[in-house]
Amino acid sequence: MNLSPVVIAIPMYFILMAIEMIALRFQKHPGYRINDAITNINCGVVSQVTGVFIKVLSIGIYVLIYENLAVYHIPNNVWTFLLLFFLYDFCYYWAHRKSHEINLFWGGHVVHHSSEEYNLSVALRQSSTQTIWTFFFYFPLALLGFDPVMLILASGINLLYQFWIHTEAIDRMGFLEKFMNTPSHHRVHHGRNPKYIDKNHAGTFIIFDKWFGTFKEEEEKPIYGITTPVKSWNPVWVNLAHYANMKEELKMIPNWSDRVKYLFYKPGWLPDYLGGYRAPKEVEADFQKFDTVVPPSLNWYVFAQYIFVLVLTGLFLFKVDSFTWLPKVLVTALIIWTTVSFSGVFEKRNWYLPQEVLRILAFSGVVFFLIQSLLPLPIIVGALSAYSLASFFWLWKNQQLKSQIHSISL
Repeated sequence: MNLSPVVIAIPMYFILMAIEMIALRFQKHPGYRINDAITNINCGVVSQVTGVFIKVLSIGIYVLIYENLAVYHIPNNVWTFLLLFFLYDFCYYWAHRKSHEINLFWGGHVVHHSSEEYNLSVALRQSSTQTIWTFFFYFPLALLGFDPVMLILASGINLLYQFWIHTEAIDRMGFLEKFMNTPSHHRVHHGRNPKYIDKNHAGTFIIFDKWFGTFKEEEEKPIYGITTPVKSWNPVWVNLAHYANMKEELKMIPNWSDRVKYLFYKPGWLPDYLGGYRAPKEVEADFQKFDTVVPPSLNWYVFAQYIFVLVLTGLFLFKVDSFTWLPKVLVTALIIWTTVSFSGVFEKRNWYLPQEVLRILAFSGVVFFLIQSLLPLPIIVGALSAYSLASFFWLWKNQQLKSQIHSISL
């Protein structure tokens, strides 16, 4: 059973998002777009299911250092945990800061900044590769002798804290602004305005930014997103877009020393003979957020399907330790496929319909494989058949509507 605070808190995430939606409606704030919000959550889903494999490496190395190289095994109690939490946030500050200041590491963090909205769903827009570039920042804690279990707990609580600060529903918070990270401080961090870029890297305690010169007070409302918008609802492409761009730019650089500099210098750096550093520019006055419009029936279709996928994802993450490698790989592949399929619906790709039919069949098959021993066979077959037929009918009705609209437009 997975007792990670992040996994346990999944239902609370959605309750808080619902509360935020209500609060924003009272404030007459648009707040959410379904395509953006589902893409945010999709990135988080993909991050969590791929993390099942990646975190084995990062936690495993931490445990090896703790068991073999620690100068002292620190006892577990309330006071040592509070110290660990503070030191963890210090390490997080530097891991986060370097994820902004090193081009290769930015490839693992840019995912989180790529939404052009700012709401609680953005907190779930996490990268699948960031752990690769940041897990070693926490090794000093292993050398000091902090228990790996306590590290996982501190990491989870730190991440949970950062969830609620991704909102525009809360303004300034008075005295707390002096030493804690708050929605106001973190809005600055997500701004693509030049004066806001690479500011306020803290997880929990904003004092680290104030100590190390990266603090910026919120002034005018930030424009959210990244300087080169990814313009896609596909979470896999959102995770890969920066690396793909790096690959193309590396081809332009003729010598290896400059290629290494390109990897480890700031995002935007190029050698002088290719134009030099490309500093962030002010946001254009006519800037438009990336958006696509599909019929409401398709939005509701994705929303309904998404409930089933989230249930499967939650059960998978909660029970992941009881699965063998085959179901782990099958469920992970299915969930990633599903998130890509939904992006095809939102982006009106020609391939979305046939592969969505295949995905529904695959979804039913994997669910049957996972729960065949838990319920009577007639109930499972009946429920999955009803799910598949209802999904096919919904897709067919949408195609009928699409054909009618196309005929009228002609």
